[in-house]
Amino acid sequence: MNLSIIIPLYNEEKLVLTVIKNLLELKYPDFLEKYEIVIVDDCSSDNSFEAVTNFIKDEKRCRLFKHEVNQGKGATVRTGISKATGDVYLVQDADLELSPSDIPTMLNAMHELNIEFINGSRYMPGVLRPLFGFKRYLANKFFTMLTSFLVDVRITDMACGYKLFHKNLYNKLTLRENRFGFEAEIILKALRYQKNNIAEVPVKYFPRNVAQGKKLRNSDAFKILLTIAKYGLFKMD
Repeated sequence: MNLSIIIPLYNEEKLVLTVIKNLLELKYPDFLEKYEIVIVDDCSSDNSFEAVTNFIKDEKRCRLFKHEVNQGKGATVRTGISKATGDVYLVQDADLELSPSDIPTMLNAMHELNIEFINGSRYMPGVLRPLFGFKRYLANKFFTMLTSFLVDVRITDMACGYKLFHKNLYNKLTLRENRFGFEAEIILKALRYQKNNIAEVPVKYFPRNVAQGKKLRNSDAFKILLTIAKYGLFKMD
């Protein structure tokens, strides 16, 4: 297994270097032959691009690319995958809300179950996490239940940023969403393609608020709902 870790980066100069450092120091499973870190800066307005450029200048496992115009998370992930050389892709957000320490568990689950998609879940039992906003939690539970109903598969966290998927599966899915609808689109299309090809793994979660740099806004909830309707209810390709 060759792993490509895709980091969509936008205005995270204070945290992205810690994320990269944690990924480089992580102990990966023995079956992993090699890994790379592909960072795509989505036209940050802070010093994220410059900071990463200096940090990885002598690190051959890391590569950095940049959008000249802000395009959104989904488009940034697709750019990263287009530059990747691995046969398995992991989306790693640059904000440290999700801990790289959970990556080996996700890789082990994919390897042991011989499936092509692992979805991280912030709501499965057995994981310690700080408290966070009830309204955001309630919205995610509603979206997750709606997604589960539309594809007839029980999932617990549709919107979790940790998505691990095989290149073979990705090549069968045509992903179109450019912004935060990416998570909903990929899990809906993956489940429509093959229901028993996905598993969930509990992951740690360290939520931020808007003042701390949270990018997701309340207005994005409506856009995510439209995404669920498009690919779950109307089954658009």
